[in-house]
Amino acid sequence: MDRVQHLRAKQARLMNRFHARIAARARAATGFVSQPEPRTIGYFARGRQLVAGNLMFSGHLVEAKDAMIWDLPHPSADYAEEIHGFAWLDDLAAVGDTKARELAQGWLWGWIDRYGRGQGVGWTPELTGRRVIRWIHHALFVLRGRTPEQSEQFYKALAAQTQFLARRGQKAMPGLPKFEALTGLLYASLSIQGMEGHTAAAQSGLEAECARQIDSQGGIPTRNPEELLEVFTLLTWAQAALEEAGKEPGAGLVDAIARIAPTLRTLRHADGGLARFHGGGRGLDGRLDQALAASRSKKRQVKGLAMGYARLSAGRTSVLIDAAAPPKGRASIQSHASTLAFEVTSGRRPLIVNCGSGQTFGSEWRRAGRATPSHSALCLEGFSSARLTTSRWVGLAEHELLEDGPKEVPVELQHLADGYRFEGGHDGYVREQGLTHARSLKLSLDGRSLEGEDYLVALDNTDKKRFDKAMDGVRLAGLPFQIHFHLHPEVDVALDMGGAAVSMALRSGEIWVLRSSGAAEMTIEPSVYLEKGRLQPRATKQVVLSGRAMKYATRVRWSLAKAHETAVAVRDLSRDEADLMI
Repeated sequence: MDRVQHLRAKQARLMNRFHARIAARARAATGFVSQPEPRTIGYFARGRQLVAGNLMFSGHLVEAKDAMIWDLPHPSADYAEEIHGFAWLDDLAAVGDTKARELAQGWLWGWIDRYGRGQGVGWTPELTGRRVIRWIHHALFVLRGRTPEQSEQFYKALAAQTQFLARRGQKAMPGLPKFEALTGLLYASLSIQGMEGHTAAAQSGLEAECARQIDSQGGIPTRNPEELLEVFTLLTWAQAALEEAGKEPGAGLVDAIARIAPTLRTLRHADGGLARFHGGGRGLDGRLDQALAASRSKKRQVKGLAMGYARLSAGRTSVLIDAAAPPKGRASIQSHASTLAFEVTSGRRPLIVNCGSGQTFGSEWRRAGRATPSHSALCLEGFSSARLTTSRWVGLAEHELLEDGPKEVPVELQHLADGYRFEGGHDGYVREQGLTHARSLKLSLDGRSLEGEDYLVALDNTDKKRFDKAMDGVRLAGLPFQIHFHLHPEVDVALDMGGAAVSMALRSGEIWVLRSSGAAEMTIEPSVYLEKGRLQPRATKQVVLSGRAMKYATRVRWSLAKAHETAVAVRDLSRDEADLMI
């Protein structure tokens, strides 16, 4: 089967190359139908780093001031794909000064000279769609000061890429890649003179993909909150482009936007950032608010689970929990073994987090970030609740998929007289150790305390036999487990009460105290915070409750509560750390 996928990937590359060469012969466009607006938002700090010559893409740092990016060696295939997608143009446009513009112009026309005739790895449907959107968004930025000949080169390259998308857009991988390809085609057909004939096909293809990928609850198969935001943003851009062109967006597009909006509202923390699960980060600042405003959807949060996540919210506190089985098959390319992991945010200060996706820091960090110990979850015997496969071909590249994960994840949400309760369990450890992990979380009505219980239980005779066999393997010494509480880097942590409690101080002035009852040992250990837009992982700490499962049922109780001296209302005037990448 893997050989078949490999052959299909090779065939797809050959077809992309063939159609790229054909598309490159397209007649040049003469200009834009209307003046495009820049809707993409970049990282100002990253743009400054690019101007300074610090080129950070896909976990690789290349220091080369004033260099032509296409002349530099590409450390990996991911690196090459990232620079060919032109998302860096958002960052340079965020800086917007003369140096940033000159660098953007040099790199863009450098791409045209080297690859504009259909060569290079950038001629895939998703990368071409991503690139076309950026070129159109920032056309005024890059065309300023250009000669008529250079402008003609720009429009000819845009026309060629539009023709390529018309030929190959439907062949992109399902999900975000196809949304990027079809949105790029729709954008180009509405914006560029002479491309109007592709609008109907792009619009119908986009609506068909909405029907296939976006479920009735507004979720997507990957369960990646940040990817859902990216899809949502593309759809709102498509809707706006159609309306600005005087065309009516189809019901499939409008309905998909309406389904996604309340789900995203549920998946955001009290600070406005998204929950960091399954390869997603908190999202670019302002992107979610901008997309929600553009959608004009007023629907509030989802009741029950949203895309497999549970939310508890009260006062200044939000708790988000991964309450479903991880994605399977090709949807698990970025998935994490994070079932029953949770995050806590107080006001605009993250407290308990997951380490996050290490994809931008290279393959080793990416693999480490997907493991259960990198999440605020229980880990048994050092094993993850799901395992990575050997590399398999998915689309045009090899990926490690997630398999052997939890299959049964029963959950229950309750609104009690004195708070909100989540109860859930998963069978990710049953096959090897015979133990089901169950977790209960109760958030008080004022949001000032979170009570937790973690159980390891052998539910039936078959599970008890598996547990007995696992115990024999450790000579009845008990199966070691660890409950991880990863902390945000800006949290100051210290052991209190002789090691019986941990105090955690936020920059807002709030102090939270973590206590545990039972035989679990409480320690503070090193951790990392894997954050997009930085050159290196950030060092941080984690609190770990360690113990051994000696019986068929083991329970650990813990509580996380604001200290009594913490005020009910906090004026959080402390400035955030500057968003530097080094």
